[in-house]
Amino acid sequence: MTQDPQWKQRLAPAQYHVTREGGTEPPFSGEHLHNKAAGGYHCICCDSPLFDARHKYDSGSGWPSFWQTIDPAAVTETSDHSHGMQRVEVRCARCDAHLGHLFDDGPPPTGLRYCINSLSLNFHPDPSAGD
Repeated sequence: MTQDPQWKQRLAPAQYHVTREGGTEPPFSGEHLHNKAAGGYHCICCDSPLFDARHKYDSGSGWPSFWQTIDPAAVTETSDHSHGMQRVEVRCARCDAHLGHLFDDGPPPTGLRYCINSLSLNFHPDPSAGD
């Protein structure tokens, strides 16, 4: 992960911890967990589009969950063997920010659950959706 002084200046301490140090926010604490507005979720570090709100669902896990990315090339997936578990880590393909983890217990049509930290996301509302 890129731990550059530039990121410390641009990000809040909690955002830095999650995105640049691979941390996680406490479950059920993220600002985007219950967001149901139309729009897109972008990387908090580089503003790269990552997820569409139409692919978001309530997994009950405590983190925003998506059943697919906006584009398969938007994220990278790597093996994560930390904390005595075998998981798939999800990172922003553009800036290498840690976003969260990928699990295979999601809903159809993909069966995937991208379990993503709110602190790694910036929500862009869809202006055409109205209120």
